[in-house]
Amino acid sequence: MANRYSFEFFPPKTEVGRAKLKDTRSQLAALNPEFFSVTYGAGGSTRDNTRDIVLETKQAGLSVAPHLSFGGDEESEILTLLNDYKTAGIDRIVALRGDIPSGMGATRQVYAKELVEFIRKHTGDHFQLEVAAYPETHPDAKNHQADINFLKAKLDAGANSAITQYFFNADAYFYFLEDCEKAGIDKPIYPGIMPITNFANLARFSRNCGAEIPRWLAQKLDGYGDDQASIIEFGAEFVSELCHILMEGGAPGIHFYSMNQVEPIKRIAEAVMSSHPAK
Repeated sequence: MANRYSFEFFPPKTEVGRAKLKDTRSQLAALNPEFFSVTYGAGGSTRDNTRDIVLETKQAGLSVAPHLSFGGDEESEILTLLNDYKTAGIDRIVALRGDIPSGMGATRQVYAKELVEFIRKHTGDHFQLEVAAYPETHPDAKNHQADINFLKAKLDAGANSAITQYFFNADAYFYFLEDCEKAGIDKPIYPGIMPITNFANLARFSRNCGAEIPRWLAQKLDGYGDDQASIIEFGAEFVSELCHILMEGGAPGIHFYSMNQVEPIKRIAEAVMSSHPAK
């Protein structure tokens, strides 16, 4: 199977951000990734902005995968969005549970499995469907096995493959794959990789999403203090090596969380793709 590489963006809120993203996208497109994905805010809070970035990326001649979740949206709104994407020639979607935005009360959360079923019901096999996987277990999961069972249900419902939450421990990914195989999962699971640029922000975000920063790594990064250049330099070397270990261990590719920045993700991707080219 060919190695697959992809990059993730989030929809900017300002014109300056949009211009920066356009430049980032152009530079990363030179690496010929399989696709770019674009995130979708809680309850579709960035729905229109996401759609605009997705369509603009497609018009630039690039393969793009919008993230999609029900959140607080009605089925008719999701169906309209699916038809818009289909009409634009988009053939890949990242289907997620998503979060209910604050202030919406007890609105029922629609799980990704239900979204996958909905997309398949209304669009057949038009879309390649990606779903989320959690090597270190989703924060809301009852336990590790229950989380794997959720992943299997999403894949059995019609998803083609999964992209993981980011992690910094390769063993977490490999043990996760073993447990997935034991559960009867045989579809590709692509590791999601996050660059290290701002340790304080990364630590806060990781606490919220359940991604573990190994103690030795946290101590190392904390030791650099406010020396951002050293954090980025060490982070790029560490994450590049992590990617090499994953690919050598049989990962089918890498999904890079770009954070809308060219560097250091371009440097990391170039290092990995030169050693493990897409075929």
